[in-house]
Amino acid sequence: MTVKPSDAAPFGAGPMPIGGREPTDASLPAWTDKYFLRTKQTVGRFGDCPATYAIFLRRPVVSAPRLAIEWLESIAEARGVAFDIELLRKEGKRVGAGEPLMYVTGPLYHLVDTETLLLQKLGPACVAAYNAYAMCVELPRTAFLAMDARHCAGREMAELMAYAASVGSRRAQEKIGAKGFIGNATDATAHFFGQTAGYGTMPHALIGYAGSTVRAAEMFHEANPDVPLTVLVDYFGLEVTDSIAVCRRFRKMAEAGTLSLRLDTGGGRYVEGLDPARSYDVLDRHVPEAIRGYRDETELRHLIGTGVSAAAIHHVRDALDQAGFDKVRIVASSGFSPAKCRVMALAKAPIDVVGTGSYLPDKWSETYATADIVAYGGKPLVKVGREWLLRDRPGPYPGE
Repeated sequence: MTVKPSDAAPFGAGPMPIGGREPTDASLPAWTDKYFLRTKQTVGRFGDCPATYAIFLRRPVVSAPRLAIEWLESIAEARGVAFDIELLRKEGKRVGAGEPLMYVTGPLYHLVDTETLLLQKLGPACVAAYNAYAMCVELPRTAFLAMDARHCAGREMAELMAYAASVGSRRAQEKIGAKGFIGNATDATAHFFGQTAGYGTMPHALIGYAGSTVRAAEMFHEANPDVPLTVLVDYFGLEVTDSIAVCRRFRKMAEAGTLSLRLDTGGGRYVEGLDPARSYDVLDRHVPEAIRGYRDETELRHLIGTGVSAAAIHHVRDALDQAGFDKVRIVASSGFSPAKCRVMALAKAPIDVVGTGSYLPDKWSETYATADIVAYGGKPLVKVGREWLLRDRPGPYPGE
């Protein structure tokens, strides 16, 4: 069957994406591996034939093909040809390592030079969707914000990552009822999350500009009275002191539950009032089981280390509750990867919202999608060692 963009987008589409426009058919040669261009020239001289590509990744992923398919369809339309796209795993479904995600059939002359860009648009999105899903599953009662835009290598990557977060989130919502990703940082990609605008209040720059955390909150609220107030509290290293001061200044909002505080403490120091021993004490009071089993170095850092640790979140929550501000919400950011979310779940960290860009792959090499031709002129043929990609043979790891 030929897959249209709408078939790969059951969760709703937004405006025409960057990935659906760039590169155009005219500019594609400049961005394509030279050996594909020379192969195209050779096929053009000796005669075209139908070819079928199998496209897969070497690690488990969540299918996130929409932007790649939209772009491929736009190239086919510009060239006046048709590509038959057999999508084996619909958007949001798990795909096993090495399992073909899709087969693409069409004239070899018109397909061979699309491989470079097609894989760029597919691999990173599928891996990021998998990681976003993993994070949402680890902390199902926590809302997530995709704050990755400024860490991305350009607009197209930012679009791919926002799209991927929405796909992974929707899978977690449907499978286990997780809150998932409720929004992201930019207006351009907010539609992936069913929003009309991005989320965000203040960076550290505003705190420095204002001269104090409380003053920054006052200035922001005066300039943006209709925007929910989330205040960064780590700029001066006074996470507890400044949290309480902000709550007292905005007491009505604090008591109404419309005030949030964001912890973004860097990994070079402990949150105010903590050190290794005190961090152990905090977790021993709240979740002793989290520190009494074997933990590797990374897990211990997330539990009782510097920065936004599980102990730090419990510590600030305790301070707010003891001061009578139990309805104030905590937003946690700084290095929230799938692994860190797993540890936060283990420690039952009282996080209301996670702001993250770390669902992006830790190893960019994991995002590489691969394509192999598995049939020429309808006749099955693939390079030795890749026979499992043939249409009549199942992949080694069935998806779900």
